[in-house]
Amino acid sequence: MTEPARSPGRRDEDVHFNSVGEGPPRYRTRTDRPVQYVTVVDQTGGALLAYVWAGDEDDAAAWVPRDAAGGRALADGGHWHTRLRGAKERGLLPSQALAELLASPEGNRGRVLPDSLDDAPNSDAIDALAASDS
Repeated sequence: MTEPARSPGRRDEDVHFNSVGEGPPRYRTRTDRPVQYVTVVDQTGGALLAYVWAGDEDDAAAWVPRDAAGGRALADGGHWHTRLRGAKERGLLPSQALAELLASPEGNRGRVLPDSLDDAPNSDAIDALAASDS
């Protein structure tokens, strides 16, 4: 079998790859530093759906659906992730993103409870809270 002819002046080293970035800027989704969080409830029935937390020390923020809320919490998650991503793209600190959520609390299916801002030692504490039945 014969090798295909190469164009004059072309070498294997001429192959170039464009580096693709990691996508839009995003907050980290874990931190062992202190965080603040808010509670998100269902707009119609008021059932507890999830928590949104933020911590400036590690530039981290995330939506954590409550296990007991099932599909309702998962269905609204994309909306809150989009809001956090938009805040990061605009250069907001995580705490500023959380303040923005409090100022405009409505989501697709959920809403932030206005007086729910609280502190936690880290993101794992929010995960544990979302997993609890109480």
